Amino acid sequence: MTAAELAEVRGRLVAFAEEMFAPLARCDQRRWGECYVRGLMLDGKRKSIEPMAARLQDGDEQCLQQFLNQSPWPWQPVRERLAQKLTAVIEPQAWIVDDTGFPKFGRHSVGVARQYSGTLGKIGNCQIGVSINAATDAASCPLDWRLFLPAEWDEDVERRARAHLPPEERHRPKWRLALELLDELRGWGLEPPVICADAAYGEITAFRLGLEARELEYVLQVQAQTSAYAEDARPEPLPYAGTGRPSKRRYRDKPCSLRTLALAAGRDAAVEVSWREGTKGRLRSRFLALRVRPANKEIPRNEQGELPLRWLLCEWPLGAPEPIKYWLSNLPAEVTLERLVRLAKLRWRVEHDYRELKDALGLDHFEGRSYQGWHHHVTLVSLAHGFLTLERLNPKADAPA
Repeated sequence: MTAAELAEVRGRLVAFAEEMFAPLARCDQRRWGECYVRGLMLDGKRKSIEPMAARLQDGDEQCLQQFLNQSPWPWQPVRERLAQKLTAVIEPQAWIVDDTGFPKFGRHSVGVARQYSGTLGKIGNCQIGVSINAATDAASCPLDWRLFLPAEWDEDVERRARAHLPPEERHRPKWRLALELLDELRGWGLEPPVICADAAYGEITAFRLGLEARELEYVLQVQAQTSAYAEDARPEPLPYAGTGRPSKRRYRDKPCSLRTLALAAGRDAAVEVSWREGTKGRLRSRFLALRVRPANKEIPRNEQGELPLRWLLCEWPLGAPEPIKYWLSNLPAEVTLERLVRLAKLRWRVEHDYRELKDALGLDHFEGRSYQGWHHHVTLVSLAHGFLTLERLNPKADAPA
């Protein structure tokens, strides 16, 4: 925003900040919170503290530095308020689990390591943040965050001390962090409609089972090589030898890949579906939906030894020799193909959010090194994004503040 545009919404921003920062005990914390969020929204190439303080009329570099990195204000109740407010306004179709990279120089920023980042598209020196975003095709926003700690940080006493990393914060895989986020959000009284994620999460059987244990519905991208049985596959008893306990029923054949099951159904089984309006018109492709039984030794069987039925959704464009994308879903048997497709394709919103959070609001411009500072920064960036989302959805936003 330009200074003039920011001045027009200043009244609404102040009211929003007062509501979000109400859990903070001190008035100076609430004041600098609003100032920092305003600095994030103001036009400028860098959104780190020094250039933001220079652009703001009431900016004070030392005070903003103290507020972000040293002041021990709790970020969880601020995120809780934001998540509850934005969820009520957006009315999301799904929650999207994803992660994003924060490129870094050096090795002392909390959680930094040489690791793969989808943001970079390669292995690089970076931090990784895991987020859950509420989304519809019209609007979305981050609800909560976790910082991924590579295993090398568990034993590096010096770096942990420099980053002020709490003793209880240890390495956990990203999918486990995502489950922790879901538990925290549900503890705030929020319930996800459906969980969506890419194959980095969908391929993890333990993640899918974790969602099912929480009785959550999902549409998760997976790889073509993921193992499964056809819907009509049934476990069979082994011949009884006449002594001992009869063996349990089991599948006599090995499972095949999702690709094999889709190819067996054939391209003629695919149906054209449109899911949203794009910049060049209505987005369309051909999709195939099958009932399959994902196969993994971790997946519980029923009393008859049967694996549970799940939806396999495949995108199979016209003229393509085989499907190009695959998803598994535990949505009910009566779900429509159109709904499966809309949910599978909703992940574009989180990529849209990450671009805005980084390019416009400085999500990856944090120059501090501490665990607390990182969480403060991503919380404040989420607040700025949340306010702008509310402005876009507010029909009276063009009126004077």
